[in-house]
Amino acid sequence: MANRDALDELRVIDKKTLRDLVPYSAAQIWRLEKAGKFPARIALGPNRVGYRLSDIRAWLNSRPAAVIPNRVPASSSSKGGR
Repeated sequence: MANRDALDELRVIDKKTLRDLVPYSAAQIWRLEKAGKFPARIALGPNRVGYRLSDIRAWLNSRPAAVIPNRVPASSSSKGGR
């Protein structure tokens, strides 16, 4: 198991896989990356980039959880029922 974890730390994903994990457009990811608010890409070759899976997981885990407000159902008596 520890060996698998070590390999996951080294795993690099492509842009398509990144888009499966992070539901942002390519332009939004680029803007966040440029602003230093998203993990930096790494060069794999002259025309190929990737992202460290461990960096993407850490970024996702750092995001705050969504807060879903409690909705109170409308009372049927407030509609002036018959």
